[in-house]
Amino acid sequence: MHQQLTESPAHASDTARVRGEQKARRVASYAKRTFDLVLGIFSLPLLSIVMGVIAVAVKLTSKGPILYWSDRVGRDNRIFRMPKFRTMNLGTPEVATHLLSDPETHLTIIGSFLRRTSLDELPQIYSVLMGDLSFVGPRPALHNQHDLVALRTERGVHELTPGLTGWAQVNGRDDLPIRLKVEYDCEYLRKKKFLLDLKILCLTFLRVIRRDGVAH
Repeated sequence: MHQQLTESPAHASDTARVRGEQKARRVASYAKRTFDLVLGIFSLPLLSIVMGVIAVAVKLTSKGPILYWSDRVGRDNRIFRMPKFRTMNLGTPEVATHLLSDPETHLTIIGSFLRRTSLDELPQIYSVLMGDLSFVGPRPALHNQHDLVALRTERGVHELTPGLTGWAQVNGRDDLPIRLKVEYDCEYLRKKKFLLDLKILCLTFLRVIRRDGVAH
């Protein structure tokens, strides 16, 4: 005669809690993606006009393509292609700007202006609509920023969808060393809420207007 096994109350409670947390994460992920799509679609008409003007300016002031596509590390360390308006001359090494010996010599005529105003990042609305980026999340690392990728993976940050802006960006942007950036990324991972995303978007707007934290 077989003895029937029953689930203990404690185990059942733990199982219910885990399922509840998983459901809450799925709902939050769906809500965040919906917000990204709605905001992206509604802002696209206005952004298209601005991007059209910038595209003409880039083409008239330097040789080369209007857009620069870089390999970036996305959610779960998946590589995706991310566009920006080209701000560097052709032949510039594909590394983070702060690693260049003299970044100013590589900038196009309007490159510095586009970077300081963050207008070079407007084409990334494409990546948001494609689902590779969110409006808010850790900024995506370059494919060859192995130290940043490794540290984010170690701390679980790689599970987040990267963003146009993030908690680290509004707390220092280019001024922050890698380890401190990841600490801010971890803080966002722990606290991520819709209201925090709205706060980050508002702070980003203020920092862009003041041009805070941009080295080049």
